[in-house]
This record gives sequence, structure tokens and C-alpha cells, in this order.
Amino acid sequence: MKRKEIEMGTTSHQQQWFRRFSGLLFTVLVMLVATVSCQSPRSTVLPIPEPPFKGKMGRTYKESQPDKIPITRAPAGAPNVLVILIDDCGFGQWSTFGGQISTPNLDRLAENGLRYTRFHTTALCSPTRAALLSGRNHHSVGTGVVTEIGTAYPGYTGQIPKNAAMISEILRQNGYSTAFFGKNHNVPDWETSISGPYDRWPGLQGFDHFYGFIGGEANQWAPALYRDNQPVEMKVPKGKEGHYTLNDSLADEAIKYIFQQKSVTPDRPFFIYFAPGATHAPHHVPKEWLDKFKGQFDQGWDKYREETYQRQLKLGVIPPGTKLTPRPKEIPAYNSLTPDQKRVAARLMEAFAAYTAQTDYEVGRILDAVEQTGQLHNTLIFWIIGDNGASMEGTLYGAFNEMAALGGIQEDPSYLLKHLDEIGGPTAYNHYPVGWAWAMNTPFQWGKQVASHLGGTRNPMVIAWQGRITDQGGIRTQFHHIIDIVPTILEAVKIAEPTEVSGVKQKPIEGVSMMYSFNSASAKGTRHVQYFEMFGNRALYKDGWVAACRHGRLPWTMGSYDFDKDNWELYDLAHDFSEDNDVAAQYPDKLKDLQDAFWVEAKKYQVLPLDDRLTERVDPTLRPSLIEGRTKFTYYPGSIRIPESSAAQIKNRSHTITAYVDVPQGGADGVLAAEGGVVGGYTLYIKDGRPTYEYNYVTQVRYKVTGSEVMAPGPNTIRMEFSYDGGGLGRGGTVTLFVNDKKVGEGRIEKTGWGRFSADETFDIGEDTGSPVSADYASPNRFTGTLKKVEIDTQPMNLSAVDKQKIRTTKREARLAME
Repeated sequence: MKRKEIEMGTTSHQQQWFRRFSGLLFTVLVMLVATVSCQSPRSTVLPIPEPPFKGKMGRTYKESQPDKIPITRAPAGAPNVLVILIDDCGFGQWSTFGGQISTPNLDRLAENGLRYTRFHTTALCSPTRAALLSGRNHHSVGTGVVTEIGTAYPGYTGQIPKNAAMISEILRQNGYSTAFFGKNHNVPDWETSISGPYDRWPGLQGFDHFYGFIGGEANQWAPALYRDNQPVEMKVPKGKEGHYTLNDSLADEAIKYIFQQKSVTPDRPFFIYFAPGATHAPHHVPKEWLDKFKGQFDQGWDKYREETYQRQLKLGVIPPGTKLTPRPKEIPAYNSLTPDQKRVAARLMEAFAAYTAQTDYEVGRILDAVEQTGQLHNTLIFWIIGDNGASMEGTLYGAFNEMAALGGIQEDPSYLLKHLDEIGGPTAYNHYPVGWAWAMNTPFQWGKQVASHLGGTRNPMVIAWQGRITDQGGIRTQFHHIIDIVPTILEAVKIAEPTEVSGVKQKPIEGVSMMYSFNSASAKGTRHVQYFEMFGNRALYKDGWVAACRHGRLPWTMGSYDFDKDNWELYDLAHDFSEDNDVAAQYPDKLKDLQDAFWVEAKKYQVLPLDDRLTERVDPTLRPSLIEGRTKFTYYPGSIRIPESSAAQIKNRSHTITAYVDVPQGGADGVLAAEGGVVGGYTLYIKDGRPTYEYNYVTQVRYKVTGSEVMAPGPNTIRMEFSYDGGGLGRGGTVTLFVNDKKVGEGRIEKTGWGRFSADETFDIGEDTGSPVSADYASPNRFTGTLKKVEIDTQPMNLSAVDKQKIRTTKREARLAME
């Protein structure tokens, strides 16, 4: 009994001691955690809270002891991160994945890294880029389509919300230097002017530096560029005129940044996002590159697919037993083309191949720069071959001017043949035929825009990280999606997913990390479900199966289709790599399961309502505008590089352009006002002292009206009145020129463009930036007199009853969405 009491007393004493020790330990741990949360880059609240002052504060500095000013540093050993995103590429394009086009730099990276053969995008550019940088699904961040046709539905606004911070912002606030070079197609169209706002420009989305273009594409010879948020012109090095394009310039800028950043802070990691805009149309490339591919595609697209398929099997990038999917009936057989059509098709493909090879070369220069700084072993590289499948927007027989194709305007085959030698050069805006896009997507069905099938969404990717990825040259077949890049980066650099960024609570990242696959080819995949949707084309992947529904409209056509008539297909991807065998009839229950799962995902990620309209959504009044409701515009000297969406809307309506000038003794020439470029547009200019108005109709026809009299020295007022015929979109009209209210010229314009002149050209007064609208002058053709101002007065659109009803219906639906 006594012994038991002693034992009990001892135990009680130990318990009391343990409780006191535990309490002390807990207090210490809480303090430690609090300190770490203030200092550690793994904090889930950004910016990382300032640490408490640890010095001594007296009445004067003599009785005080300063603390150290804190610097946010990346986690110890955190690598540089380089993300390379190529534009409009197919699975069967680059030699690394079996394509005919030799891409030695991607080849060498793959030899030192991993090739991912079941990686996926969204089937369109802006949505993929939003998903890539945010780690969330594209509808989930308001980017269900490109910003130019966004609507007020939550999944389609074109505005990436602040509760979906980009990886650039997360890394920047965790001690990284950040830079962006190339294409930014995630600034809402109405926020691209000098008036901003700049919330969704790179500088306020985590990038310390930006050099590139805003929008879907750029003229490689005369791009509309920005450095941060200031417009700049591309500087062509002396001696490289005619040999230097945007591809060269972007690589030069990235290399200069790498050298400078590593010279100043070699231990500070960088995050570089390099998205050159290549190989998106226009397929511009210097002649020395183009000449290398002469005659290499005379076999045509059907034969190309067969040859590529065999190379893919040999490389192991498609598994044994993979079937080569047949050509859709909507795409013509190559042998059905006339000899002239074949000449055009082959030349257009040669330009695209040269553009691809040049792009590979320029990215290779960037990899060389990383290696030269001794950083290659400490750089995690993602090289993603396409933000979607190869583009099927070049019409069935190709386009000299792809803006005509996008506007539904036909080009006569003889016109293409006449301009054959200009393809790839500064006067062209070329795009290859649909058949070549289909061939670039070997072995899959369809291509860009078609999110229902792998030709639109399965893009190759190479990941390399020397010293960390040991299975060099390996192939990875786990199913992954573009939203999985962000969580992979966060795990690699040992930074926690933030729950709050700059005071805004964050929606959870929807991707999963791929790091588990780096050193294990047989590791079980972690992505079990993924939806796809674009223009009503939709699919649902679930544990090796995919239900697919290609909806109505073909990528190279306009129109809207009945969702009730859609037909679903089912593929067992575990045994059918290329989606060749539709087994919907054999497994109706499985198909129903996946169809039901699609609607669950669609509701969860803001995919609804499904919307296949294209032409109707081009209407700019469906989106916010800083110039909404204005019909009178006054532009003052220096007003240049105004985006088309922010300039006076003169299409499909009557309008007047008035320029107030002072002409010096001896006369003055140059541009007074211009919008667009080589692809199409209008320009009011002075040549040989006479006012001239020229309308460039998608390069096919140039309508010109020239004044009959030379302007006298002194103040002059030049006025152009355009009287629109009306009754529909893209109709003609009459141009009348006046000088000091005296009529000096008149002429007809038989056809006008109904939509955008271009994707990247702008409106200017006093000069014509970018490529020239007129063939009579070279840009910028600045006015040599004094231009005081330009006024533009516009009338309401004069449309047919059918056109008006379409616009009213679309506007009504947009208002209902906002309500």
C-alpha cells in the first residue's frame, strides 16, 4: 500500500512537471511558428508580414541599437524557373515528337529531361495562358474564350480576378525576379489603351519586367510592342534589315535580361515566362529560313501524316498499336487539289515550317544564355509545344491575309498564286490550309478550337531540371493539364500555395503537382478528372475514359448550331491513344456517367451557359468600353498606338474625319490619320501636297481618292466624308474630300471590312505606326507640317433588320447575365 502511494505520488509529480514543460514547449513553438510565418517564404499570406523590430530604441541613436532591414529571399536552393510557351502547335509538328520539321534545340532539351505525351491545353490561346499562369481552369478565371469576344457571363468576362493570383506574383513576393517576354493575350480588350486601367497588365500581375505585345497575334516584321506599359518600336540592328523579326527581338531581350540579372544577383532566382507568339499566324520569317524548306512538303498532308505516324511509333512518343485517325470528310484530300492549289499549299507550309525552325533556334539561344551564366543545373524548364493544337483557321486552301479568312472573306486562288513569292514577307499575312493543320496534329482528330478532341488539346511538353531529373530522355504518359504547371512550380521551389494575396482571399488552385512523375515513369497519375470546353465543343476525361462532343461549327467557318442535335462519342484512352475507336454504342452507361460528370464540372467551374456564337459576340458593345456612347472624338498631337477597340468606331456607318494643319512654305506630306496596316485599314494622308484617302480592303483591293488641288501654305482644314450605303455589314460607300470646305475629290469604296482590321495594328494621327496601310508609303511616314488636331464624327450603324436583331438579341442576353 505504501509503495503504491509512493508510486502514485511520483507519477503525479511527473505529470505536473510534464504539463509545465509541455506548456512551455507549446509557447516556444507558437512563438517559433509566429516568427517563421513572418519570415518564411512559405507563408500562405502574401505579402509576407514584416518581422518585429529586434533592435533597441532609445531617446537618441546613442542609446539605440538598429535592427537589420528585412529582405525577402527565396527558399534556400530554390531554382530558376523558365516557362516557354509556343503558340498554335500540333503534336506532330516538332521533330522531338515525330514531326518532319527539325527542332534540334527541343531535341537536346528532351535528351536531358522528360517528354510528356499526355499533356493537355484548353484548345485556345487566351484561355490556356490564363490557366497556365493562375493554376485554375480557364472558365474559373473568367477566360472561357478570348477577351475580344467575351461577355458578361462569369466564365467569359475576359477579366482574370484578383482572387486568382498568378504564379508570377506568388514568386515575386517570395523573393524571385520575374520577367515576361512575348505575347500577352490576357489583358481585356477595353483595358489596352493608355487610359488603362493597368490592373491586368503584367506589371500589376507579378512581373517586374515586360517586353512584348498585347493581343492574339503580332506582325513579326512590324509589331506593336510595349516595354512594361509604354509603347515602343522594335529596333532592328544595323545590317539586319529584312532579316530581323520579332522572334529575334524577343530572344535578344530575354538573353539581355538573363545576363543582367545574373550579373547583379547570381544567387537570386528568376522566373521567366517566354511566350513568343510564334508559331501563330501570320507566318512571317526571313527568306534565308524560308529557302531551307523549299520543296520539302510537296508530298501533301495525307502523306505527311503517314510519315509522321511512323516516326512517332519509332520514337515511342505514341504507344505500339496506336491507330492513325482518318481524315475528316470536311477536309479535302491533298490529291484532290489542282496543281496551282498544291503550289500555294506547299509554299504556305514551307513558310510555317521555317517559322517553326526559327522559333526553335531562338529558344535555343536563350537556353545557351542560361548555360553561359552557369545556371542550367539550377533551372527548372517547362517547354510547352502549343497553347492549343495547330490552327485550322487558314481556310481549306490557305490565306495570303488571314484577317480576310477570319472575317469570312474569300480570297480568289489566282490572287494567292499571284502573291506566292511574297509569302512570309512583310506584305503578306499568310496562313496555311486546314489540311496542314490537321497533319500537324498527327495522330489525332481535329485541331485548335475543337476542345472535344485531342487534336485541339493534346500538346507535347518537355520538362528539364539538371541534377534533379535523373531519367534523362525519359517519356511520361500520366494524364495532365495546363493548370498543373503552377502547383508543380510551387512544390519544386518549396513555396506554399497562398490563401491570401495583397489582402484578397484566394480561390484554391485547381491543378495538381506533376513532380511525383519526375523520377518515376510508372508512378500512378494524380489527375483523375478534367473537363474541356470551347465554343460548345466539349469533353470530360475521367480515369482513362473520355466522352467527347464536337459541336457544329468548323474552326474555319462562321455560324451557330443547335445544341440539342449534338452527338457524343466515347473513347477508352487507356487502350486507344489517338481517339480512333468510338465505343459509345458498346458502353452507354459509361458514356452517361461521363456526360453527367461534365455538367457537374461545368457548373463548378463557371462553364455555363454553353455559347457557340462567334460573329454575334464580335460586337464591341457587349463588353465594357471607356469610349461607350461617344460619337465625336478629338485627337491631339502625339496620339498614336491607340488600340482599335479604343479608337473611334467607323465601321458599318457614315463618318467624317477632319484634320487641322499648318502647311509650311514648300509644302508638307505625310499621314494625318491612319488605322490598321498591311492587313487592312484606312489612311488619310498628304502626298505631293494633295490630300488622299485610301481604304485597304484586306489587301485584296485598295480604294483611293486623291484631291485635285495642291494645298496652299498656311492653315488648312482637310475633311473626308464617308457616306455608308447601309443595309448590312461590310457594305460600300462614297468618299468625298474637302479642303477648306471646297470639294476636291470623290470616289467609291465598293466593300468595307465589317469587323476588326487587325489583331495588333492601331490608330494613329500624324504618322502610321506598325505596318503601313497604304502601299504608297513606308511607315511611319510622319506628317512634315504641323498637325493641330484630328476630329472624327460618327453616325449610328446603318444595318439590315436581321443584323440589328442579332445585335439586340446578343445585348439582351448579356444584360440578363449581368443581372
